[in-house]
Amino acid sequence: MTQDLNTVLITGGAGYVGSLLVPRLLQAGKKVIVYDILYYGCDFLPSDNPNLTILKADIRDSSTFGKACKGVDAVIHLACISNDASFVLDEKLSTTVNLEAFEPMVAAAKKAGVKRFIYASTSSVYGISEAPDVTEDHPLLPITLYNDFKGRCEPILFQYMDDDFTCVTIRPATVCGYAPRLRLDLSVNILTNHAITNGKILVFGGTQLRPNLNVKDVCRLYEQLLEVPCETIQGETFNCGYQNLTIAKIAGIVKTVVEEEFSDRAPITVETTPSDDMRSYHINSDKIKEKLGFEPDHSIEDAVRSLCNAFKGGKIPNSMNDDRYYNVRTMQAIEAK
Repeated sequence: MTQDLNTVLITGGAGYVGSLLVPRLLQAGKKVIVYDILYYGCDFLPSDNPNLTILKADIRDSSTFGKACKGVDAVIHLACISNDASFVLDEKLSTTVNLEAFEPMVAAAKKAGVKRFIYASTSSVYGISEAPDVTEDHPLLPITLYNDFKGRCEPILFQYMDDDFTCVTIRPATVCGYAPRLRLDLSVNILTNHAITNGKILVFGGTQLRPNLNVKDVCRLYEQLLEVPCETIQGETFNCGYQNLTIAKIAGIVKTVVEEEFSDRAPITVETTPSDDMRSYHINSDKIKEKLGFEPDHSIEDAVRSLCNAFKGGKIPNSMNDDRYYNVRTMQAIEAK
């Protein structure tokens, strides 16, 4: 059964992925509500578009969230205290946002009449695995609170699904590439920033396998999930990644592309140092290809080039020192609670 999902609420819509997804959905003719606490502002969103509503609000306030969901057809839940490093902040903040707020939010969305709930989990729920291909039925082996909480929310969502409430979970790989609300604290983006700015790439560890996904592709996926029939995705969990490569191999790609784009800065040196972050896994994304026909169009190389072009265009000033590019530094600076 297909549904007309014309009004979409995106939690965390003013984040990294949201900053590219929101304009994409508006261009497709959707009405979009950005529900976001706005730690990073929203001046990069097309606020003059009459089909865009920006609500500065907290997902922990389930009453306000429920009211915001009135008349909404679909929720794309991106909001979270994002990535493992963010847990150096306040464990209570991360626990209340990433875990405790989740079930009240799902219940409020369903009560308000939302038809579809798309949950952005993470492929890091697999922790460390030597399996040659980690499929969706692989045991969850969280090694941080971030991926523990992400995994624990998945079955909570599916408890609420019924014929009128379609629920699906996505486990995306680490996202990379340029977006208007840019993050420079993600692996490919970190390496690219250092290569361009410092002429040197510092690799922590190097042997860990990390799947990646271009930010353009993850946005296309969320748009597609608004269009597919209910029965195709109801109760399903999908891995979504591309180019399962070691950190060292990714560094080599970054070095090659940056030297091509900034020939005056060659040679870029690569230095390796030990790491205590040994998350390593090779995710298999066959299921999403078979059931949805979804395959990524953009590579890690494309992501690096998009960042190079943004640097050339003056879109990433003060890339090493400006807190706005770094989640933890921003939240520390504003004393997020």
